[in-house]
Amino acid sequence: MMYLKKPLWSQRKPEPDAKTTTTTTAAAADCGSAVEELVDSLQQQRVYREVTLALRTGLRDARAEFSFLRVRGLRNILKFLRSVAESDSTIDLFNRTQSIPQLQVVPVLFEHCLRETGDDENENRVRDLNHIFGVEPLKLTSPATDAEVALALRVLEGCCLLHQQSTSLAHQHNAIPVLMNILSTRGVLEQGPCLDALISLMVDSSSNQMDFETCNGIMEVADLIRDKQVDENLRELFHYLEITK
Repeated sequence: MMYLKKPLWSQRKPEPDAKTTTTTTAAAADCGSAVEELVDSLQQQRVYREVTLALRTGLRDARAEFSFLRVRGLRNILKFLRSVAESDSTIDLFNRTQSIPQLQVVPVLFEHCLRETGDDENENRVRDLNHIFGVEPLKLTSPATDAEVALALRVLEGCCLLHQQSTSLAHQHNAIPVLMNILSTRGVLEQGPCLDALISLMVDSSSNQMDFETCNGIMEVADLIRDKQVDENLRELFHYLEITK
């Protein structure tokens, strides 16, 4: 007579003991923790790629020869900075990118958007016969418009508020003298952004504060305040300077 084994599914599973249950629970917890760390790491890498891509795209346009392209790049960078400021994690990622020279925003602002370009530079280029008889085409950079300067100042303000080392980068490009010149020679459209950028440059930056004193900044601001048509933000800046003096 043959005796067949009972199918496994017909047999009742033995009840797990407490030790086995504890071990299984601990293993599941460790596995879940590892998965969460992996997901967080992948998420952080994805956000970092998006941050670097947004910066590269905006900076590429901000270096363009035509003002309308630079304005488009500045708008994208400004929109990007506003989204970065929404969380501490994205602010940290932005600060990490600013240690990479190719992704630094402040130098591009002063080299392309806030630099002074006069007729002398273009005349010198036209008189260079190498451009006429050579194969390299003549490159003429269009001057910055009022909208471009205002946007560049807003971007500068955002960079300094989010990234403390940006104030040092700005100091290397003579930021205070450049902004004081903008404040005294440009129109109303640039005054408000210029004042806000000046304050952000001097917060916790002794070097920029010293440059402001060297430029007789308080006297310049005081002269502008005497104008009845001056913006109210200019008066607020003057009071701030008096307090921090």
